Amino acid sequence: MENIFSQLGQFVVNLISSMGYFGVFLAMAIESACIPLPSEIILPFTGYMVYTGHFQFWPATIAATTGNLFGGLVAYFVGVWGGRPFIKRYGHFIFIKEKELAWTDRLFRRHGEVTVLLGRILPVVRTFISLPAGIARMNPVKVVIYTILGAFPWCMLLIMVGEKLGENWNALKPLFHRVDLVVGVLILAGVLYWLSHRKRRRR
Repeated sequence: MENIFSQLGQFVVNLISSMGYFGVFLAMAIESACIPLPSEIILPFTGYMVYTGHFQFWPATIAATTGNLFGGLVAYFVGVWGGRPFIKRYGHFIFIKEKELAWTDRLFRRHGEVTVLLGRILPVVRTFISLPAGIARMNPVKVVIYTILGAFPWCMLLIMVGEKLGENWNALKPLFHRVDLVVGVLILAGVLYWLSHRKRRRR
């Protein structure tokens, strides 16, 4: 497993180094289209490229966010057009694991459409969340809005982390999932505060 993770990491580095902003877009599109390419490598390395001057912060963040949106929409429409039978039959060809998909599906059914927003900042969930949204035929405009609202702060913060770490962008590799959790909790708290504040203002 460690060897596979290292190979994926090298693939990400090569892709972004050779293709620039489009490489960031493509890597994040793959990650959010149910193929487990780790954004914990994509985004910090993108931040490192900002640190070296090869990228600018905001274009890199926009490329990552739009890539996340594009990949999420691909997964969404696979869910709309193919549904669960397609996933069960062909999912293993694109590394979709039934266990993670089933767990994400239960999360979506239990908490509804807001899961698409919050799921973009949660490990594992963010990779698969668009599929159950498509299977449930969630409004595509809401999918776009929730995906952007969830993906943008996630991409921005992890790119910022990579920029601050500079040449040590990969130093947190053993702690990536813990960083995932910390960043996710911070963003989640901010989103919940915003929703609560908005609800109070409406009252």
